[in-house]
Amino acid sequence: MNSFTTTIHVPQSPEQVFHAITNVSAWWGGGEVTGRTDALGAEFTYRYADVFRIDHKITQWVPNQKIVWHVTDSAINFANPSEWTGTDIVFELAPTRDGTELRFTHVGLLPECACYEACRDGWTYHLHDGLRPLITNDYTKTFIVDHTPEQVFAAINNVRGWWSEDIVGDTDRLGATFTFCYQNLHRSVHEIREFVPGEKVVWHIADADINFVADKREWTGTDVVFLIRKRAGRTEVRFTHVGLVPKIECYGDCSGAWSFHLDSLKKLIETGTGEPNRKERD
Repeated sequence: MNSFTTTIHVPQSPEQVFHAITNVSAWWGGGEVTGRTDALGAEFTYRYADVFRIDHKITQWVPNQKIVWHVTDSAINFANPSEWTGTDIVFELAPTRDGTELRFTHVGLLPECACYEACRDGWTYHLHDGLRPLITNDYTKTFIVDHTPEQVFAAINNVRGWWSEDIVGDTDRLGATFTFCYQNLHRSVHEIREFVPGEKVVWHIADADINFVADKREWTGTDVVFLIRKRAGRTEVRFTHVGLVPKIECYGDCSGAWSFHLDSLKKLIETGTGEPNRKERD
C-alpha cells in the first residue's frame, strides 16, 4: 500500500515529542477538537467548519513510542464523504543519536483517494508547520484575515510597509537578499530561499548581530517562515521563526518584537497601512 507517510526529525526526546502529539488542539489548527486526546480508548472529533468532520478512537497507546487513532466516522464535503472512515493514523517514535525521529502514516490515505492531494497537503502543513514548532518551541504566531492569499502574499513581501522603512535590498523575489537594522541593537541579513505566490515565503538568516545579548549571532542560521492557507473563505497566516526558541537569551525581546510587527503586518493587510519602524536616515 502507498499510504501517505512523512517523517520529522527533532532534537527533543521521545517523551517531549509524545507529549506534544497528544496536545492535538495545539497543532491541528484551523478547526475545533472536542473530546480527550491523551488516553487509550479515548474518543475525539476534529471539525473544520462545514467542510470536514473526523471522529477518532485511540486504539494504541505506547508511551514515548507509538500512538494510533482509528477513524470511526468521517464527513468530507469535497470528496467521498466517508473516505477516511476505517483508516488509521499512526505516530511512531524512535530515539536517535541527536533527538527523535517521528514517522507519521495515514494508513488508507492512498493516491487513488479523491481527497488524497488535499489531505496529503493538509497533513504536511499540520505536521511540519504545526506539530514540529510545538515540539521544538520555535516562536510561532497565527492570524486570520478577510483577504485573498494573493493580497496577503503581496503584503508580506512589502517588508518596508510593516517591519522597517530602513530595509536595504529587494524583498519581493526568490534569491534576493535584504538587510534589517534597528539602531545599534540589531542587524540581520535575510536570503529569500522559498517564494511560492499565495502560499509560502521563507527567509534564511545568513548573518546577524544582536547586540543586547551575549551571543550576538543567535539569529544566524535560523529561518523565518510565512505560510498562507485558505480557511473557509478567509486566509490564515502562520508565522514561524525556526530556531527562535525559549532557551536562547533574546527570545523574550525578539518574540515580543515579532508579535508587534506581525500585528503591523495584519494591519497592513486589512487597512493598507502598517506600523513599521520609521526611517532613521536620509
